[in-house]
Amino acid sequence: MTNNAAIVEISQTANQFRASIVLQYDNKYIDVKSILGLFTTLVGGGQYELHIHGKDADEAKKAMSEVFAKHGLSIKIVEE
Repeated sequence: MTNNAAIVEISQTANQFRASIVLQYDNKYIDVKSILGLFTTLVGGGQYELHIHGKDADEAKKAMSEVFAKHGLSIKIVEE
């Protein structure tokens, strides 16, 4: 189970960027800037995918990769 601190930090990190940051897990798409959405989705285990679009997407990809890794969550950033 993912702890609350991880969810808050992931959301706060996402909110530093103007880019759209969407987490895909199974068939769910969650706005990473939404703490409530993360609570219902980040349950640990599984493969998560991040879709990041916008002017500061490159910076957002780096920051999001770091914060997910810090909390031991496996993500794949989808290049489109």
